[in-house]
Amino acid sequence: MDMNAVLEIVTRSDPGSVRTNNEDAVMANPQRGFAVLADGMGGYNAGEVASGMATALLGTELEKAFIAREPSSMDASGKSWAQVSLEKEMARVNATIYQAALSQPQYAGMGTTLVVAVFHDNKVTVGHIGDSRLYRWRGDEFSQITRDHSLLQEQIDSGLITSEQARFSQNKNLVTRAVGIDPEVQAEIHDHDVLPGDVYLFCSDGLNDMVDDEELAMTVGALSANLDLCATQLIQMANDNGGRDNVSVILVRVKGEYPAARGWWARFLAWFK
Repeated sequence: MDMNAVLEIVTRSDPGSVRTNNEDAVMANPQRGFAVLADGMGGYNAGEVASGMATALLGTELEKAFIAREPSSMDASGKSWAQVSLEKEMARVNATIYQAALSQPQYAGMGTTLVVAVFHDNKVTVGHIGDSRLYRWRGDEFSQITRDHSLLQEQIDSGLITSEQARFSQNKNLVTRAVGIDPEVQAEIHDHDVLPGDVYLFCSDGLNDMVDDEELAMTVGALSANLDLCATQLIQMANDNGGRDNVSVILVRVKGEYPAARGWWARFLAWFK
């Protein structure tokens, strides 16, 4: 199914107010219904290399996977092809970046966060590693879909600090999982229901470290009808508040339903569309 008709996607990435280089990377494939955001880390330009490798590889391999099979089709394992493909391709990206960092001294220690979403069959399959986030605006409710893989989140979960205290913590950028740092890493992958009118916000921590969730909610709610303006405003807000890090956003608005074709006759008809 060509998802162009039901998804509106806007991507933006900005170096911020302090840094000269941008180690974030974003990509979207509206036709195949997926988007990827990566926030690189490492000395010199290594973070830029890691995030660029991650988005390029995922963009290429997920497109191949979803041309070969519908994302909603079920695998022999009982998982959707979207889930299977995310597991496989995020693992492949991890191994590729890890090997590049091992083999080339200038890339030693490089890594990246990842948040990937595949829209199919009136749902979204989300895979993430690290502390880049995915939020959802639905009706008048703004909620964080992903859960940070970070020391700060672990401290919140264990009751050591409150969410309010976390806003002022010095440990904001200590991730507990990242792509390319270890030979293997576990991606967290979940399905979420999708409704027409939903707006999804992917962001690097350069946005949510500078702008709190309440302000994010107000901005997305007020500007959800104009995603271009909304993306521009979100980045401007981060920079106005200090812009200490690179700032990247992807906004996705769901314009209608997109159920998967059912049965052999439906698939046969879909072939000729």
